[in-house]
Amino acid sequence: MITVPGNARLFLCQQPMSMRKSFEGLSKEVEHLFPGELLSGAFFIFLNRHRDHMKILLWDKDGFIIWYKRLEKGTFSGKWGSEVSLDRRAFLMLLEGITPKRLQTRFSL
Repeated sequence: MITVPGNARLFLCQQPMSMRKSFEGLSKEVEHLFPGELLSGAFFIFLNRHRDHMKILLWDKDGFIIWYKRLEKGTFSGKWGSEVSLDRRAFLMLLEGITPKRLQTRFSL
């Protein structure tokens, strides 16, 4: 079970990533795509070319964590467009396989 705090920063890598990469390979990609964010505690989300595998890289104050999800059937939604940063709600919908028609906020603070 992934616990995602409400104030978590989530970054979605727009290009397909090889799922053979582990801590070092994904860290290098994060430094290239999101300079200076690697040790910030943000979640970095990577999908493969077929969009049926997902890896999430996170720095947890004393080391890296990788979560890996492989779908047996179907694919993760590609409806997120060119968004690089996701909010918690959008991330949980992506993880659960919900395809958004539109995301609308009722109000902003």
